[in-house]
Amino acid sequence: MDAAPTPDARPADDVAATLSALLADARAAQGALPDGPRDAGLRAMAEALRADTAAIVAANAGDVDRARAAGTPDALVDRLRLDEARVEAIAAACEAVADLPDPLHRVRSGWRLEAGPEVREVTVPFGVIGMIYESRPNVTVDAAALALKAGSAAVLRGSATAHASNVALVAAMRRGLAAAGLPEAVVQSIEDPDRAYVGALLAARGEVDLVIPRGGASLIRHVVEHARVPVIETGVGVCHLYLHADADPDVAEAIAVNAKVQRPGVCNAIETLLVDEAAAPALLPRVAAALAERGVALRGDARAQALAPMDAATEADWAEEYLDLTLAVRVVPDLDAALAHVARYGTGHSEAIVTGSREAARRFQREVDAAAVYVNASTRFTDGFEFGFGAEIGISTQKLHARGPMGLAQLVTTKYLIEGAGETRD
Repeated sequence: MDAAPTPDARPADDVAATLSALLADARAAQGALPDGPRDAGLRAMAEALRADTAAIVAANAGDVDRARAAGTPDALVDRLRLDEARVEAIAAACEAVADLPDPLHRVRSGWRLEAGPEVREVTVPFGVIGMIYESRPNVTVDAAALALKAGSAAVLRGSATAHASNVALVAAMRRGLAAAGLPEAVVQSIEDPDRAYVGALLAARGEVDLVIPRGGASLIRHVVEHARVPVIETGVGVCHLYLHADADPDVAEAIAVNAKVQRPGVCNAIETLLVDEAAAPALLPRVAAALAERGVALRGDARAQALAPMDAATEADWAEEYLDLTLAVRVVPDLDAALAHVARYGTGHSEAIVTGSREAARRFQREVDAAAVYVNASTRFTDGFEFGFGAEIGISTQKLHARGPMGLAQLVTTKYLIEGAGETRD
């Protein structure tokens, strides 16, 4: 987590003043954005990223080397790593955002008051959006691109782990903005490693309109507990896959492997496998073998251990977001027990059931309280790009103001425009 003060922290007044100046620049730049589409800036950002690919990859290689030397798990190193293909994907994501409809000035509703004035609810920018996130450099570009498309300024605070990568990415994006005639300051990066800047950003009420943390549980908890500005919680994913008594074995195996193995270091990968005891003797050995074959370390309860080779799970395992090739396994008596387990240990992110029973499927979707609830599909689909949003700034696990993958539609707010002809209220 990147929020505790460092021993050599600068005086709080210096940090607050420096940050206040940065936020003022962001506010001024946001106010100078054109009222119409900002797509030329997004396309110019994409071209600048492509032109700077070699420098970005070289900077990232240093970050990766330092992460490995620090003993960072392979799955987390993979989240950090950039190569030419990933830089191209990031650039292409900017262009995909440019292709999306402008989210601003859309009339969500409209009506006429009995006294005469007309009322319209229209979408408008937030203004200045702060992002505090851990070691995924693609978030640097996704956040900037989405904020720009939504008419807001992005103030980015990445982790020290990805510092060199983020500096290179921000430099390229700002060069692209300048080439397109847009204010560079609409993308700001807090590059000073002093963690006091996190606290100052969370206290900058009136200077920043929204803060979105994206990272592990400790980062999210710190932001939520200390923020004096509006916050949207994102990302912590203790996701479950429940194999019901009526699960098709082929479907169960395919989904379990995909949901855990395809990219284990992301928040929509499953961390716990629940298996109905009626299906477990035939199903669990097969699924466990398929997972173990792909390098997954299993930790199970006593009933799971009796059916397949695995280590013993502890109470802590049921609440753990591993973000690695480790999976907790529990054999449960029935659907009621599966629902109870998910309710106790889930984080409201993504939950899935494999079943041939329509009744069980509908009950699971109805009773599970999560942003995304799947029947016979992998939790890996909980993603803004996969949902057709073009990109995402994070996956909200709360219920206000957004829930689930946050694309452009969730990065605007609204105001009411009222027009009359001299009416007054009685």
